[in-house]
Amino acid sequence: MKKDKLHFNSKTIHGGQQPDKGYRAVMPPVYLTSTYAQSSPGDHQGYEYSRTHNPTRTALEASLASIENGKHGFCFGSGMAAIDAVVKLLSPGDEVISTNDLYGGSYRIFTKIFQDLGIVFHFVDMQDPANVAAKINVKTKLIWVETPTNPMMNVVDITAMSQLVEDRDIYLAVDNTFASPYLQQPLSLGADIVMHSATKYLGGHSDVILGALIVRDTTLAERLSFIQNASGAVCGPLDAFLVLRGIKTLHVRMQRHCENGEKIARFLADHPAIDRVYWPGFESHPNHEVAKRQMNGFGGMISFVQQNDSLEKATQTLEKLKLFTLAESLGGVESLVGHPASMTHASIPKAEREKSGVVDGLIRLSVGIEDNHDLIADLKQALK
Repeated sequence: MKKDKLHFNSKTIHGGQQPDKGYRAVMPPVYLTSTYAQSSPGDHQGYEYSRTHNPTRTALEASLASIENGKHGFCFGSGMAAIDAVVKLLSPGDEVISTNDLYGGSYRIFTKIFQDLGIVFHFVDMQDPANVAAKINVKTKLIWVETPTNPMMNVVDITAMSQLVEDRDIYLAVDNTFASPYLQQPLSLGADIVMHSATKYLGGHSDVILGALIVRDTTLAERLSFIQNASGAVCGPLDAFLVLRGIKTLHVRMQRHCENGEKIARFLADHPAIDRVYWPGFESHPNHEVAKRQMNGFGGMISFVQQNDSLEKATQTLEKLKLFTLAESLGGVESLVGHPASMTHASIPKAEREKSGVVDGLIRLSVGIEDNHDLIADLKQALK
């Protein structure tokens, strides 16, 4: 059976993978080498220098391309390094349209680094494609989508975005970190580029920092390959190995993340101390039907605001949680809780973040794979 014809759960284990050529190792070895012996100048086995290529990284890039239904994968030292590579496809004067509900690190690199280099950014509510269409002009070269968004769990219609850029010289890039390839495959919906902070669900164990891009188009892949090598923000081989290991259990982990996420979202929605819960699985979610169409489940990310919300009340709840760990990041096997206004989105000015709903009282959960009864009990005691 051809490995590109496998179902997703099999692809996570076998997709893009071959036994190691040296000793037929089932798991790709960690090639901790900076350089490779050549028989004669330019005569080598495809590897010269590990910034350019490394066999462990190659194995991960092939796995990522397989599970995202792409053809070419590229791995970087972090998700931000991957975003940096995408924006380096552009030139001064080019314009980018992105969501107004954006991860703080993405907003920071857009506005504090690339904006100063002459690239123009527009931040709009992407839940309505008409808002994006209104900003497109001859200078638009990139549409940057997050879906579901961080932390408001808004859902953007990827197919509708792809129709807006059809027959135009505009890249459509999708940050697929919150969904993971298990729940959503943007390339199959018309995107040109998929980005992951593989630190999150792909790695899955809170033990590695890594970013990734996946594409189908060969010309685009050649440009990104040049940027990856020239800029040098690549991941190390041990990091690549850890994410490869994580991908092999992605499907079983995501199933539990989704099961637990639904139980906790519905618990919070019924709790008298809670004012609002943000989770795309609710029928009342503004783009629930879009989420049903383009996602294979609704994930384990949830945000909520308590009644009479305030920074003080949110802080009290965060300090009382015991099983949910107060920490940056998401997507690990353990449940984490965060305060976006002071953590992940602190780089966004208060007035700007509050326009999209990131108020001081907002709490974000990354629901892990523990027993959901224990997680709900922890939330109950913290919300008393």
